[in-house]
Amino acid sequence: MKVLLFTGLGALFFSYYWDDNFDPASLQGARVLLTGASAGVGEELAYHYARLGSHLVLTAHTEALLQKVVGNCRKLGAPKVFYIAADMASPEVPERVVQFALDKLGGLDYLVLNHLGATPAGSRSRSVQATRWLMQVNFLSYVQLTSLALPSLTDSKGSLVVVSSLLGQVPTSFSRPYSAAKFALDGFFGSLRRELDVQDVNVAITMCVLGLRDRASPAEGVRGVTRAKAAPGPKAALAVIRGGATRAPGVFYPWRFHLLCLLRGWLPHPRAWFIRQELNVTAAAAA
Repeated sequence: MKVLLFTGLGALFFSYYWDDNFDPASLQGARVLLTGASAGVGEELAYHYARLGSHLVLTAHTEALLQKVVGNCRKLGAPKVFYIAADMASPEVPERVVQFALDKLGGLDYLVLNHLGATPAGSRSRSVQATRWLMQVNFLSYVQLTSLALPSLTDSKGSLVVVSSLLGQVPTSFSRPYSAAKFALDGFFGSLRRELDVQDVNVAITMCVLGLRDRASPAEGVRGVTRAKAAPGPKAALAVIRGGATRAPGVFYPWRFHLLCLLRGWLPHPRAWFIRQELNVTAAAAA
């Protein structure tokens, strides 16, 4: 019976992730505002969109890194690509970013929210000041960008793509502020999706649950603390793009994260022994 159950689950996941009707041509000429585009999954997202012929506005904190990504996008065939350096820790910045994108592209078909800030694991991440800063970057700026872009997305019947984390679905040790922000994203966009449905507004919301990002600074905060491996950036980025283009409600990469989220309902209070298998507790305590 167990063998049949797991075989059935495997077949279900396989059909869910491969039969997605993804048409790359649908992204040709699409107007995309992408945040957190200077490194990691965000950089790979920019390159995929460029290859597919999308018009891009890229934003991130570091201008020099953005300029490099913009140059690469042009080489890959992006018909239009602009950038604006922006620090999402400043509450006035989201309005400037969205207005810049609307001015340059004339509207939006996709808002891809990928930026994030990270505080070090351990005691340094526990202050109220650090938590307030992280909530502004990882949650409140997402709310601001969404509210400002929603009228244009409504006109274009576009899509919101939110790159989140497994820590927004399954809490773990030594990640309280970061996990709180990611759980807040899930609640906010889950509620917004229902509001849009009730109001018959044709804007899709795709929540993307990823593991650690490779080649991105936030992963460094927990490297050595968690034994989890980083997800390959190009593959994770392609999964995000496929989900957004097909207007899927959720994307899980790696796919087994979907199963972990389902299991959380069955095992809401894992024993300390199980948690320690995923943590280097000595490193966490020293952080």
